[in-house]
Amino acid sequence: MYKIDFEKPSKIYFVGIGGISMSGLAEILNNAGFTVAGSDRDESNVTRMLEAAGIKVFYGQKYENITKEYDCVIFTAAIHKDNPEYIATMELGIPYLSRAELLGQIMKNYECAVAVAGTHGKTTTTSMISEVLVGADMDPTVTVGGMLKSIGGNIRVGKSGYFVAEACEYTNSFLQFYPKVSVILNVEEDHMDFFKDLNDIRNSFSKFAALPEEDGYVVINGDIPDYREIVKDVRGKVITYSIDGTNTDGNPADYSASDINFNEYGCASFTLLYKKKEWGKVTLSVPGIHNVGNALAAAAVADIAGADRNVAAQALHGFKGTDRRFERKGEFGGVTVIDDYAHHPTEIAATLSAAAKYPHRKLWVVFQPHTYTRTKAFFNEFAEALSKADAVVFADIYSARETDTLGISSENLKDELIKRGNEAYYFGSFKEIEDFLRASCIKDDLLITMGAGDVYLIGEELLK
Repeated sequence: MYKIDFEKPSKIYFVGIGGISMSGLAEILNNAGFTVAGSDRDESNVTRMLEAAGIKVFYGQKYENITKEYDCVIFTAAIHKDNPEYIATMELGIPYLSRAELLGQIMKNYECAVAVAGTHGKTTTTSMISEVLVGADMDPTVTVGGMLKSIGGNIRVGKSGYFVAEACEYTNSFLQFYPKVSVILNVEEDHMDFFKDLNDIRNSFSKFAALPEEDGYVVINGDIPDYREIVKDVRGKVITYSIDGTNTDGNPADYSASDINFNEYGCASFTLLYKKKEWGKVTLSVPGIHNVGNALAAAAVADIAGADRNVAAQALHGFKGTDRRFERKGEFGGVTVIDDYAHHPTEIAATLSAAAKYPHRKLWVVFQPHTYTRTKAFFNEFAEALSKADAVVFADIYSARETDTLGISSENLKDELIKRGNEAYYFGSFKEIEDFLRASCIKDDLLITMGAGDVYLIGEELLK
């Protein structure tokens, strides 16, 4: 495997440089003195930001973009072997790394690397931890899977030994990392185009938990069923958190919350407890009970890092969320538009639970399913979660890396919701959805565009 030498910066090429994670890694290397270039399908805010930083970006992935001047090429898991830049890299014999391998090598350069894993909540919790460490003047380097306003993007390059990153389980990429602190938020079925079943996923998370050495830590949600089986091979210290204070094995959690109250926008205030003693009072500025759990995980990491608890509480209050996580986009005709990245039934349920506490007359959801395999695997669960909305409008499935071979469609989901007695619609184009919503939504309604694809464009068009 090619080794990145930070003492001798080289020339690195990123295939898919506009991706949220790839762009962050490209910026880290660019700041470290490497000569960085890359390609993406289309121009975007991210690629323009990279170009402003002096990084060469090619639009369109072409064979001729790859030349022997590059010392290493970086690929994401989404790049297939028929990609022309992949073919060029192989034919020219240029060394290459996966995105995860590169991120793991970068982690090795930091004394305290924090890797945040889980089926849901990675971006929010990574952002909370980053907010705390920045607020405590610990000057961390951060790479996060969303745009965090307080750091001006998805990357922050610090000068300390602290490094904070998301750790995605897809294709077992997080097993390439070298964390001192592994955070596990939840373990559920997802990415069933790669994993065999839930046991296969749990086995991967168990290997992730075993990555930190003897002086390391694993912060894990004690509400995970049989969480002890996941941490059975941990060499360092296991720290648990649970909102109600009791782990699934019946033992008390290390971190918990009491006196939870919600304001008119669904944001929680609570007393944060460590070993049943008051850690501090926390008031969040992001909605939903799930964010109380995310804050507990962030508080545990804050304590490991040695951050002042009062500063940490202030930083958690100051955290206003990241782009596409219950993000208020604006209003049209008195209709509030929220955008959310939720694309798994558990995430949808959490978002709609938060929305129930948000001021509204009627709750509309525009849902764009993400990948055919996920839609088929969780068909009934999607229908159940979405039934909590007053009305659901379906867009076509966002295929991402897949082709349609499973005979599943958004229309099937629409029909299932109607069968359950819910109000549901399907339209084959964004324009039809926009026209329908302009005619149907009225003052004081709440509209959530939901999904991991480009469904947010509908809300943006309505707000123009």
